[in-house]
Amino acid sequence: MTNMDELAIFVKELEEQLVICIRCGLCQSVCPLFEQTGKEADVARGKLALLNGLMTRLFSDPDGVNKRLNKCLLCGSCAANCPSGVNVLEIFFKARTILTGYKGLSPVKKIIFKQALSNPKTFNTLMAWAGKFQKLLVKSNKTIQGTSCARFVSPLLFSRHFIPLANKPFHKSLTALKPGSTVSGIRVALFTGCLIDKILPNIAHASVKVLQHCNVNLIIPETQGCCGIPALASGDRKTFNTLLAHHAKLLQKQKFDYLVTACATCTSTIKKLWPSLYQGNENSLKKYLDNLSKKTMDINQFLVDVMHIGPYKTHEDDNSSETVTYHDPCHLKKSLGICVQPRQVITASGKYLKEMEDADKCCGMGGSFNLSHYDISTKIGKLKQKSIVETNCSTVASGCPACIMQISDMLSKTGSSIQVKHPIELYADSLL
Repeated sequence: MTNMDELAIFVKELEEQLVICIRCGLCQSVCPLFEQTGKEADVARGKLALLNGLMTRLFSDPDGVNKRLNKCLLCGSCAANCPSGVNVLEIFFKARTILTGYKGLSPVKKIIFKQALSNPKTFNTLMAWAGKFQKLLVKSNKTIQGTSCARFVSPLLFSRHFIPLANKPFHKSLTALKPGSTVSGIRVALFTGCLIDKILPNIAHASVKVLQHCNVNLIIPETQGCCGIPALASGDRKTFNTLLAHHAKLLQKQKFDYLVTACATCTSTIKKLWPSLYQGNENSLKKYLDNLSKKTMDINQFLVDVMHIGPYKTHEDDNSSETVTYHDPCHLKKSLGICVQPRQVITASGKYLKEMEDADKCCGMGGSFNLSHYDISTKIGKLKQKSIVETNCSTVASGCPACIMQISDMLSKTGSSIQVKHPIELYADSLL
């Protein structure tokens, strides 16, 4: 099959999905990007209208189409609130694949995705070297959020307060981890994810501590890599399929009842995008991905729905303990409908949960959106920072490492003393 044949198939899939949109405009009211720009081209309805004439505009102005399609947080707010049930995110992913197939990846993305990200061992080696040299380029902000900033003017780092690479990634600790007992009889495989492994390994260590406390038979497959969402968001379906096949082969060697992750984006990608966007002729692999999707759970969901931790407290309960507020990651609440469970994990940790205003509103991170549109990302992030501060909390929790990084950036810049944690870290700290 030629590249043009593949493009034709993808375009046909888009045509069949686009007709569902009735152009009601309800996506305007929930789009965090439209709230900032007020431009119809930035909202889902505007992008879907653009895609209706994709092939014509693709050949006349591919750069313009690409620019508009990539100006999106991929937060899923539009899809979650669409009365017609339009799967906007899947449409956008396929459209980006069409454009990348036609235009090709930029030289930088080719190196990042095809030479590094697609090979977990190579990626780990490169990140290890980056970790050794980062002190030459960054300096600590000495804030409670643990952020750093660039020592020199940088077009990439700009004015960001970012969490640096960890001194020791989680995968380097695997040989020292002892398996837990098997009292419960439940076999759990832990999927780490890139950000947790290399930037926020404390979340992985907390996950291990809690899962071992629950007496599950814990399995942590080695040579794990990226779930593939960065490549997919850039339209690089080949790298996405390579990573998908790598992990499928890795996981098929293991026997487990649940695949648990502490990353909202990884959970959503494995459950929804791996089976729905896999392009291949292996029926056995497609069937495996469908079954894997059913076994995949966010760690908060697993603890509450399977291990039944609790109890869940309300605002009427005693609030003398530490006050924590919670930010709903888009990929958890909007994509998977998970919102009660993280809150129950927080209160089961002995914390008082105080809800912020618009807890489920996007924080503005959006993965690569933050890199390409940091000015807009910051404006959205400041709204979230304001909502957090107004609760007078000492800690804000979130189930997404990318959200944790964005919120840390926003709070660090104001000199705030509010900590940013994952709910699993709070629960792990409460255990003896």
